[in-house]
Amino acid sequence: MTTVYTDDSLLTVREVADTMRVSTMTVYRLIKAGELEAFRVGAHFRIRYSDLKHYFEAHTVAALDTPVGF
Repeated sequence: MTTVYTDDSLLTVREVADTMRVSTMTVYRLIKAGELEAFRVGAHFRIRYSDLKHYFEAHTVAALDTPVGF
């Protein structure tokens, strides 16, 4: 089943980790480093889907003109 998020959807650390295909510890490190916006709800973090999209846009690598190794 595919979940559809809107820009104002709130995601858990686990949902972000699953989306990024990384561990939850990596998500916590990104939050602590200030690279991924998040806020606390009690003892837990929540990440807006729009902030996750912004992270992806800011960290997208442009294709190289010439492939490496060719």
